[in-house]
Amino acid sequence: MKRLAILLLALALPCAAAATDYNMRPALSRLNFHGTYQGAPFSGAFRDWTAAISYDPADLAHSKFDVTVTLASAKTGDDDQDNALPGESFFDVAKFPTAHFVTTGFHQDGKMVIADGLLTLRGVTRPVSLGVVFRTQGPNSATLDVAGHVQRLDFGVGSGDYADTSVIGPTVKITAHLQLDSK
Repeated sequence: MKRLAILLLALALPCAAAATDYNMRPALSRLNFHGTYQGAPFSGAFRDWTAAISYDPADLAHSKFDVTVTLASAKTGDDDQDNALPGESFFDVAKFPTAHFVTTGFHQDGKMVIADGLLTLRGVTRPVSLGVVFRTQGPNSATLDVAGHVQRLDFGVGSGDYADTSVIGPTVKITAHLQLDSK
């Protein structure tokens, strides 16, 4: 009997070590970017993106984010910027239609959880870290907010005349709010 109890416990442990899988609710979720142009702030959003989220704040080792962004869906509300972003000097969507972020791990920094990952943009892959705020919203839903910074020139965004950081700032802040339902 004791052996059976030990065997059942051993079989149950791997199941307990799994983060919760979530579906993103696209209509209630957003992915934004913020930068500066000629010293003035501007913001935009990606309208088409997907996120596969497995997360448990008590089990970061088994948590994972996998996000794919359709770059042509970037909108700022300014016609000139919106027309320039898909072009060769910025996202070059003809060659690189998507950006991809996948976590490589999570760690605590004081009370903040940090998601470390790799961002691939314009064929360049670089490490990016995002601060994570996760809140449960009842037994089957949650919100996930993330924020971090990327150096646009590290990915070749804003090449040629647009590489001048006195015109377009070098740092772009990325923020996302995801409304999640457990699978």
